[in-house]
Amino acid sequence: MGYFLDLFLSGLTRGSIYALIALGYTMVYGIIQLINFAHGEIYMIGAFTALIVAGVLTIYGWNQMAIIFIASIVALLYSMGYGYTIEKIAYKPLRHAPRLSALISAIGMSLFLQNYVLLAQTSDFMLFPSLIPDFKFLTSFSHIARPSEFVIIISTAIVMVLLTFFIKFTKTGKAMRATAQDRQMAMLVGIDVNRVISITFIIGSATAALGGVLIASHIGQINFYMGFIAGIKAFVAAVLGGIGSMPGAVLGSLVLGWTESFFTGYVSSDYEDVFAFIFLVLILIFRPSGILGRSDTQKV
Repeated sequence: MGYFLDLFLSGLTRGSIYALIALGYTMVYGIIQLINFAHGEIYMIGAFTALIVAGVLTIYGWNQMAIIFIASIVALLYSMGYGYTIEKIAYKPLRHAPRLSALISAIGMSLFLQNYVLLAQTSDFMLFPSLIPDFKFLTSFSHIARPSEFVIIISTAIVMVLLTFFIKFTKTGKAMRATAQDRQMAMLVGIDVNRVISITFIIGSATAALGGVLIASHIGQINFYMGFIAGIKAFVAAVLGGIGSMPGAVLGSLVLGWTESFFTGYVSSDYEDVFAFIFLVLILIFRPSGILGRSDTQKV
């Protein structure tokens, strides 16, 4: 039973990180009907930014809580800036171009960011300090799971609640829903669609960067390639739950996280990354719309 609980919490932790990335995928797809394949690199850039800021503050003798707070905030803001820039460079000029053009542009941006970080940093794994504080009320549960796992799960839950509230009850959130439903009609009623799209990229980048900082603090190392695999798995999770559906992105992420955890625990860890792609193939064959997705019907 103890081993089962370990695998369950490990899968929940994985799924929480996937969910933070998948939310960005599904929000962007819901607005512009395209996949931002550079999204995984934002996740990676957030982790590297936090590492650099934490290193500088440590040199100057700042205390741990200040380092945690400032490094996390700077990482989120910096990544949000990258998300905004990616939208302006890779997507906005191709707003009315064929979808294939935007897809190629996104893949090109992903490769550019990977190699940019590779040249600026190193191809080796780099040690990452623990930016997750050891809360006293969590250390009492250390026999069940590491405090960092609890922090990841709780942080993800808080983000989901805040994001749901933002989408449902704020003026900008309502504009995002209107744009996702009918972009042309949203423009006719006075919604600034370009601003809505930019905000969507910014919010998605913030959640991905948060995921990068949390998982880097949890595992203690990062490298320039970490965003590629995580981004692909988060994309699979978004498709599994139903691309364009925020609850679906969360559900798909948790299902994928638990599946990976239990299969690697009871079968073999050598095929950990294979399960995500098996899932993707099965979804596309048997339920292309995903668990909570809805099939679009076209009138002829």
